[in-house]
Amino acid sequence: MTHRTLLLTALAMLAFAGNSLLCRLALKDTEIDAATFTSLRIVSGALTLWLLLRLRPGRSAVGGSWFGALALFAYAAAFSFAYISLDAGAGALLLFGAVQISMLLWGFYRGERLGMAGSAGLLMAFAGLLVLLLPGASAPAMSSALLMLLSGVAWGAYSLLGRGVSDPLAATAGNFLRAVPFALATSLLLLGSLHWDGPGVLYALLSGALASGAGYAIWYTALRGLKAFQAATVQLSVPIITALAGSLLLSEPLTLRLLIASVAVLGGIALVLGSQRQRS
Repeated sequence: MTHRTLLLTALAMLAFAGNSLLCRLALKDTEIDAATFTSLRIVSGALTLWLLLRLRPGRSAVGGSWFGALALFAYAAAFSFAYISLDAGAGALLLFGAVQISMLLWGFYRGERLGMAGSAGLLMAFAGLLVLLLPGASAPAMSSALLMLLSGVAWGAYSLLGRGVSDPLAATAGNFLRAVPFALATSLLLLGSLHWDGPGVLYALLSGALASGAGYAIWYTALRGLKAFQAATVQLSVPIITALAGSLLLSEPLTLRLLIASVAVLGGIALVLGSQRQRS
C-alpha cells in the first residue's frame, strides 16, 4: 500500500465517521429536524458529486438507478431519524454491523459458505448486537436502534446494487440526484414539523458535501490501491473512531456495554473476513 493510498483511506474513514458525528451533533445541539437534515444532506451531496463529475476529464454522464436511489434514500432517512436519540458510537456500531451482516447473509443466500471459523464469527457478531440491544440502563432506545439497523440493511443493499459498476463516481452521483425527489417529498409530508437554524443547516451541508460527496469520491480513489480484503477490513475502524470522537467531542459515555458489543461485532466480522481471505 502506497503512502498516497494510506492517506486517502484514512481520510475516507474519517469522512464516514464524520457523517455519524455531524448528524448526531446537529440533532442533539441544534434546532434542525431529521427530515430537513436528510434533505440538505442528499441535495448537497448530489451537487458536490455532480460537480466532481463535471470537473473530471472526459465529463462522464451520470449513472446509477432508481433502485439504487431508493436504497440510498432509505439509508439516509433512517440514519437521520435514528440519531435523534442514539449516541454516535452506538449508532455507528449498529449501522456498520447491519451493513456487513446483511451483505454476508445475502452471500449465504446466493450459495456462498463461510466454513466453521466464518460461521463462528457471524454468530459472534450477532451476539454483539444482541448485547447492545438487551434492556438495561445503557441500552439504546429500541425504536432508534431498529431504525439504524434498517439504515444498515438499506446501505448493504445499496452496496450490493453497486457491485461491478464500471464508473462508481458516476453511479453514485446519479443515485444521489435521483434520491433528491424522495428526500424533498418526505420534507413536504412533514412540512408542519420542519424546523432548522444556522448551525444545523451548516452541519447538514458539511455532512452532504464533505463527509458524503467528497468522502465517497476519496474512498473510490483509495479503492484502486486496496485489495478487497483490505477495503473490507479497514472499515472496521469506523465505529471505533466514531465512539472515541463522540466521547471527546460530544461528551458521550464509553460504556462497558458498548465496548463489549464492539469487540464482539467487529471481532466477529474480522473473523469472517479472515476466513474468506484464506478460502480465496
